[in-house]
Amino acid sequence: MTDSSTTPRLALPLLAMAQAQKEVTHNEALTLIDALIHAAVEAGPVAEPPTEAAPGQCWIVGAGATGDWAGQDNGIAIRTVGGWRFAAPRAGMTVVRLTDKARLWFDGTAWFAPATIAAPEGGVTVDAEARTVIAALILHLKAQGLLIAG
Repeated sequence: MTDSSTTPRLALPLLAMAQAQKEVTHNEALTLIDALIHAAVEAGPVAEPPTEAAPGQCWIVGAGATGDWAGQDNGIAIRTVGGWRFAAPRAGMTVVRLTDKARLWFDGTAWFAPATIAAPEGGVTVDAEARTVIAALILHLKAQGLLIAG
């Protein structure tokens, strides 16, 4: 049993003994789970809420957020039928950004996207350029957890 009213990792609301209207707390938890498990965001970080958003769509809130998102910097904005819900990210959390299919991760302070890797060019120093590109690929695959650092 816990003395907390929320779960420790995702701050999902917990039911309390003798609580009235348990469905409200339960539905809020399901809404957050629906948005955060295998998280995908439409775009972000962006500071202004979109003018039109469908329930279930999510965004990463950028620095200096305005309007309904004010004070929610770095959070995940979740559009629901009842309005905006926000989830605070945890260090190590990842999301897929649907606009460019990038996998962003949160380091505890800010969201980061993988760097773009330049393709080799020219023909004179192909071997040196290929080695540079391969080294960059290995570095990024390790950063994404697809290769073990070694």
